[in-house]
Amino acid sequence: MLLFNRWDVKDVKTGDPGLEKYINLDVVLVPLSSGKHGNLHKTKVSIVERFMNRLMVPGHRGKRHKITSGRNTGKKHIIYASTKEALEIIERKIKKNPVQVMVTAIENCALLEEVAGYRLGSIIARKSVTVSPKRRLDLALRYLTQGIYKKTFKNKRSLANTIADELIAAYNSDPKCFGISERNRMEREAEGAR
Repeated sequence: MLLFNRWDVKDVKTGDPGLEKYINLDVVLVPLSSGKHGNLHKTKVSIVERFMNRLMVPGHRGKRHKITSGRNTGKKHIIYASTKEALEIIERKIKKNPVQVMVTAIENCALLEEVAGYRLGSIIARKSVTVSPKRRLDLALRYLTQGIYKKTFKNKRSLANTIADELIAAYNSDPKCFGISERNRMEREAEGAR
């Protein structure tokens, strides 16, 4: 069985041993479970479907909600078609399995350290902490989808082209990718708070 009846997922390998348990690469024909895994853990959901679900609601950007994400909820068929087209574009551009490119892009965006604040008397001190693998994956998906949403906001480029470009940039660890730049920024902050 092939993903989207085109790509073999059995050959896809995760390079990060910490994320290997949380990136689900089970073979599915169509990555639309329609909430079948609602009562189960989210690691049971295919990574492509988790990426598509995250594209539905990428989240607010900034503390004052300058960019909200309420515009694209309920349009799963558009996200599905755009993701499929983006995977085709990736395959055409770099001649590799696009699911492998997606997994490597997510691994490249997953940060290792972040800053946690804690109260020390009357002040809030900041401390560098290591990130759990599940949170690493969640943050990587968030940063990728927020970057995609930011680049398609008030833009005439198609969603599929933007998804493909962002995933290729994250795959190549390009600092122009929003996920990579956020990871670098957070890790620099964590290094300063050690």
